[in-house]
Amino acid sequence: MSPTGRPEDEYRSAKREGVGAVLSVIVIAKNEEASIARTLRSVAFADEIVVVDSGSDDRTADIAREHGAKVSVTADWPGFGPQKNRALDLATGDWVLSLDADEWLTDASAAEIRRAIASASRDVVAYRVPRRSSFCGRFMRHSGWWPDYVVRLFRRDRGRFSADIVHERLVVDGAVATLTEPMLHETFVDLDDLVEKMNRYSTASAEQLRREGRAAGLGEAIARGLWAFFRTYVLRAGFLDGREGFMLAVATAEGTYYRYAKLMRLPRR
Repeated sequence: MSPTGRPEDEYRSAKREGVGAVLSVIVIAKNEEASIARTLRSVAFADEIVVVDSGSDDRTADIAREHGAKVSVTADWPGFGPQKNRALDLATGDWVLSLDADEWLTDASAAEIRRAIASASRDVVAYRVPRRSSFCGRFMRHSGWWPDYVVRLFRRDRGRFSADIVHERLVVDGAVATLTEPMLHETFVDLDDLVEKMNRYSTASAEQLRREGRAAGLGEAIARGLWAFFRTYVLRAGFLDGREGFMLAVATAEGTYYRYAKLMRLPRR
């Protein structure tokens, strides 16, 4: 126990007393020079930062090193789940915080994470964190994007990422508690970014569905796209997010349509 008895001071005391790495932050990245510095600055308090770079041709790896990260460069891309497990295998902390290169912590969320680590009971092996995401410059409050809880903080020996190539999930062995301070996420910077990511993710999602033995026809692709728009814009009140809410609903419908249309085409390749 620290002299003050405050959890955040216990965290600092553990670091001074040489207990070892209390918190490791892991990030996977490729060509993220525009955003990764913001991510790494927000977790400068961590004992260790691990960045696994999948062959960037910009300054991503150099920027990560400049911010004190341990950088590992890989030549291949096995998918999001396997790549995050590579980063996890390089971490040494008792606790691990997994962030994407377009996510970052606020001062309030960083402080809450330190307190959570210092005061966690033995039964708690992970924390889910609320995430507030922006779409083309606007932080969304509806459209199914808020509240968006993601399990990102966990004991290193009690969690592992699924092997999914996209939409991976963290699988933990034990109780999961919930934090209240949101982390921030810049999902799409602009429409060019949206179109590029939609193409990549719909391709990866189609391949993931194919691996699961799924198939689709044109009718299903159309129906799922229309349902995605209705669910986002009407059922999840996307209309309350203004013009960005409408744009997001259209983008969600398009991404869903292309996912199943690409799945439909896969057997012909």
